[in-house]
Order: sequence, then C-alpha cells, then structure tokens
Amino acid sequence: MTDKKPNKKNELIKNIPFSKAVEINELVDYEEGRVVSRTLSAKSHVNITLFAFDQGEEISAHTSPGDAMVQVLDGSARITIDGQELDAKAGEVVVMPANVSHSVYAATRFKMLLTVVKQPVAIQGL
Repeated sequence: MTDKKPNKKNELIKNIPFSKAVEINELVDYEEGRVVSRTLSAKSHVNITLFAFDQGEEISAHTSPGDAMVQVLDGSARITIDGQELDAKAGEVVVMPANVSHSVYAATRFKMLLTVVKQPVAIQGL
C-alpha cells in the first residue's frame, strides 16, 4: 500500500505517515531537560500535538480557548486544573475545560497526545 496523502494545501493531518499502522510513541523522542513536541494538526478548530516530557519538565499554568484532552501514552503526569492536582498514567485521559487555568508536570518521563477542540470559526458571507 502506498503512503497516500492529500497535497500540502489541503492537508488536515501532518507529520505522520498516512495509510499505515504507526507506533505513536516512536514519533517523538525524549530529550534530557526538555519538552519535545510534534504537531499533527493545527487548524482553527482543532490542534493535535504529540509531546515527550523529560522528568521534572512542565508546561506552566495557562488557559486555552478550547477543551483540551490529554491522553497519556507513556509514564505519568501531574495535571493541575483550576488549582486541583490529579495524577494520570499511561492509558488514562484527562479533559481540561476551555478557559480554565491548567498545567502539566512530568512526574516521570512521559508522553502525551494533546487534542484541543475549539468552536469552529464562522465564515462570513455564508
């Protein structure tokens, strides 16, 4: 089977092979002292990003205009939502509501798939 994908102009998903099974954990590598990311989609209504965090690294408190779902793929994280901490491990998901402060801390080295879904932008004139 060939690696069929749309042309760059119409691409909705990127940086991942099309039409084949892929081990998602292998698409991003751990790096000492860093948070590494690979964007899979960045559109007005959805962002999908794969992350690898070294232990002790974090994304500090912030808000997002969309609901953000963290799917922990490897290791474990401490996620704080509106001041409340919770622990999440591989195989678990956590949804962080839109416009609510949240942060992500690597309790161990961990990988996550982050999906942020926002309200679609209305197209004027339609």
